[in-house]
Amino acid sequence: MLTPADLDALLLTFKVASLATLFMLLIGTPLAWWLARTNSIFKGFINAIVSLPLVLPPTVLGFYLLVLMGPAGVIGKLTNELGLGTLPFTFPGLVIASVLYSMPFVVQPLQAAFTSIGQQPLEAAATLRASPIDSFFSVVVPLTKPGFLTASILGFTHTVGEFGVVLMIGGNIPDKTRVVSVQIYNHVEALEYTEAHWLAGCLLAFSFTVLLILYTVLKTQPNVQQLK
Repeated sequence: MLTPADLDALLLTFKVASLATLFMLLIGTPLAWWLARTNSIFKGFINAIVSLPLVLPPTVLGFYLLVLMGPAGVIGKLTNELGLGTLPFTFPGLVIASVLYSMPFVVQPLQAAFTSIGQQPLEAAATLRASPIDSFFSVVVPLTKPGFLTASILGFTHTVGEFGVVLMIGGNIPDKTRVVSVQIYNHVEALEYTEAHWLAGCLLAFSFTVLLILYTVLKTQPNVQQLK
């Protein structure tokens, strides 16, 4: 059975994943829109930056974030001057690290969805004198709902499964930064395989269920190209 520490780790993990997904959508949506529409020479550079966590070992990213957000880092000095203290081994630091590490899983589905709608729907909205903001929320968002759904679920589930980055930035503090992946590691390290099985099984069932729902919903969604 799940122990009280397991339940605390699960609750903390879902809090981190929920906040991180919200921030990733707020930041990733305009970024994905710009990447889908721009012809800037910087597009390849920004795409590479966004996609870097896909190929970079999580401990490498975690190390550099730890340096930047530590007392001697640029971000650490700024947060200290603002009276916020340092971010490593805190809940906010955990959320920031999760946002940076899982951002590709939000930006890339959105970018693909925005690219797929083409220019025709936007030109039609422009002929009706819709502003760019009106066009985005009344035309683009409805046409790309499957992309937003995919981005949200992939961003959330990837954050739930993080280990390397959250261990580097958050450490292993009960009720503060000990997320479920770290708790599983603790069980295995202590040779508590039964407890590890229970917790890992919960994550396996959760991940499979979420992905099954995602693919079932996407199958029923109309194709964007068919709507054009």
